[in-house]
Amino acid sequence: MANDKVKNKEKEEEYVRQTGSLKERLGRVKKTRWARFGVVALIYVLWTAWVGNPLLLLGLILLADIYLTQFIPWGAWKGWKKGPLRTLMSWVDAIAYALVLVYFLFLFLGQNYQIPSSSLEKSLLTGDFLWVNKVTYGPRVPQTPLHFPLAQNTLPFFNCKSYIEHPQLDYHRLKGLRNVERMDIVVFNFPAGDTVAVKEPNPDYYTSCYHYGRSAVWANKDRFGEIIYRPVDRRDNYVKRCLGLPGETLQIKDGIVYVNGKAVPQPKNVQYRYYIVTDGTPISEELFEDLGISVEDRNHALDMYGQIIPNVYVLPLTAEMLKEFRTKSWITQIQQLQPDEEDTMLTYPVGVDYGWDHANYGPIWIPKKGAKIDLTLQNLPLYERCIKNYEGNQLEVKGNQILINGQPATSYTFKMDYYWMQGDNRDNSLDSRYWGFVPEDHIVGTPSIILISFDKDHRLFNGGIRWNRIFKMPNPDKK
Repeated sequence: MANDKVKNKEKEEEYVRQTGSLKERLGRVKKTRWARFGVVALIYVLWTAWVGNPLLLLGLILLADIYLTQFIPWGAWKGWKKGPLRTLMSWVDAIAYALVLVYFLFLFLGQNYQIPSSSLEKSLLTGDFLWVNKVTYGPRVPQTPLHFPLAQNTLPFFNCKSYIEHPQLDYHRLKGLRNVERMDIVVFNFPAGDTVAVKEPNPDYYTSCYHYGRSAVWANKDRFGEIIYRPVDRRDNYVKRCLGLPGETLQIKDGIVYVNGKAVPQPKNVQYRYYIVTDGTPISEELFEDLGISVEDRNHALDMYGQIIPNVYVLPLTAEMLKEFRTKSWITQIQQLQPDEEDTMLTYPVGVDYGWDHANYGPIWIPKKGAKIDLTLQNLPLYERCIKNYEGNQLEVKGNQILINGQPATSYTFKMDYYWMQGDNRDNSLDSRYWGFVPEDHIVGTPSIILISFDKDHRLFNGGIRWNRIFKMPNPDKK
């Protein structure tokens, strides 16, 4: 009986709250709800000022109704009798609240990110889970606003798009703390990921077209699947180190990066690949473990028939690891790998022979917003993607004439800043040397802390968690 009286009283109070004029409703609001509304409204106003769109202040009307007036019966389901429907609504309410909170958190502050490959080892390790800070460079206003907040481009289990392509908004970035700087580790959307072969996304679509021909890629659905377009902010996330800034001229000589003629300091843990030749003594698992060489990187050299050469290894090594190998008496030869002819044709721009490879590349000028460049048939392949794919112009060549948006062009003024990104694992990183510049509208953020790190070469509770990396800063090379 007592419980029934309490329930009836709660229903009466709920009914009273949801009836009456605006003045009456406001007069019945408890002080605690006024306080909660004040905190939420202040945060919302500050967020609106950051976004810079005063029309968003209309959202205060909705917040006022949720917390104060309740003309819309937001919590009417709480007065229903206990049962499956009320339980379902309680779950829907909690999930919707959580999704909205996560959406704004991931969109404007930061998000978690997993390192999937070894391109930045040993600065970042495969299996590191990072918190990526979006405030440093300023978060982007979503260009594809209708998307599921916990999936980048594909919904797990359902294997379908996690976003609706329309509407598409223009690129706009909120005010950040600073611009991208040299030696920053940067998370960005993969520039060559605008077009994707669903069944074989790696290597990227453009490299596959070079190898097999565009018509073959489109025709072979069994192997490549559907060919789809992805908006900028729905493209896969990559992480590399920024070595070249807008307006600079970059060149690579014998693996060393030069910017405007000056060598860029190498990261402490930069790696190159070496042939390690032994006298027949195998490299022990203990030595591999001590040096931190993953199982994936413990490779033997292959002969011309693809057969393993037992006493010859191909390993990515830092300077310290190389020094350790040089102390071993049973190692007869150490030689750094050199690029092959295929590498020359796969460097950016793919299929155009400038005589460059990943260790000797350029010089190449990095586009800068507002800067004008003279266009020729010789340098056009370097900037074609910027002009056409990233900045949305129609570009074609008729005879010896370059046409932009149907008009003859001998120069072009860039609309965005661009960056040059490379991995610290220099001989095992698909980076700007292979797919070119990273436009500013592709920049996501910078990793600020390692949340946790898993070593796939070990069981979870037997060395599978790298405890020494938890809550560590991911970029010791950035002073």
